[in-house]
Amino acid sequence: MPATTRALAATPLLALLVAAGLSGCNGAPTTPAAAADPKPLVLDNCGTEVSVEAAPQRILTIKSSTLELALALGAGDRIIGSAFSDGPLPDDLAASAEGIDVVSDKVPSKEAVLELEPDLVFAGWESNFSVDGAGERADLQKLGITTYVAPAACKAPGYMPDPLTFDAVFDGFAEAGKLLGEQDAASALIAEQRAALDAIAPDERGLTALWYSSGTDQPFVGAGIGAPQMIMSAAGLDNVFADVHDTWTSSSWELIAEADPDVIVLVDAAWNTAESKIALLTSNPVTSELDAVQNQRFVIVDFPATEAGIRNVDAVESIVTQLGEQ
Repeated sequence: MPATTRALAATPLLALLVAAGLSGCNGAPTTPAAAADPKPLVLDNCGTEVSVEAAPQRILTIKSSTLELALALGAGDRIIGSAFSDGPLPDDLAASAEGIDVVSDKVPSKEAVLELEPDLVFAGWESNFSVDGAGERADLQKLGITTYVAPAACKAPGYMPDPLTFDAVFDGFAEAGKLLGEQDAASALIAEQRAALDAIAPDERGLTALWYSSGTDQPFVGAGIGAPQMIMSAAGLDNVFADVHDTWTSSSWELIAEADPDVIVLVDAAWNTAESKIALLTSNPVTSELDAVQNQRFVIVDFPATEAGIRNVDAVESIVTQLGEQ
């Protein structure tokens, strides 16, 4: 046996390297197994880094907007609980929500969250994550629970939409699709909603409008950069509080009387109905003299449609339809 051959045979490691090299020459794949592993999805969510290795399998939703979006994206079979819903689900989503437990009518406690053992808590508001609420985001993350807030609800500078637009709402759908592993469903949802929005012909009469959300002694109204402004603008209404740089704002009946809106948009909620608002407006000495009140020029929007979500386009269409009937 030649010396060179004896040296190779006596060196197992070298023999393996030579064999690997020959294998590579024969066209066999040499890619390391680690290179085939998918990279984690990393998101900057309201200033909190969110990183997931795979699509979550145990999802807890907080607020109607997140439950409805997760259902619309086809993740209903992975939702283990919902909380803090603002009203009944749309008819086309109700069936897909059967069997989902309602954890709490309000924000669930941290103890209730931990008992469910979710791998994702999908919240509609940043404030849902707190010591007195579902738990602080950093603490939940340490326990292996991913937290995510609908981007349209971010409040910090640089994260809060300013103003909120339908493009921003649809971008939120796309990001949620990535997070939930439902990218194709998100793309289809966005295409459907864009087409529906484009098909709406806004009212062209130049009507001014007040968005009355809640409040009796001090009304809480839609301001200039949030969902109310986005929806009213798409419907062809001019918001009388569009110059207030906020999503919602507290006002006064005197300022509303001074603005004298042509139309009043009433938010209808189980705990604060449109009917109760009409009764208040007609009995209040200040607002009872408004032309919109005397002539019952009201349009009604369901509360779940008033936050960024899958109902916003339908809200625009509903407002335009109601305006056309007046």
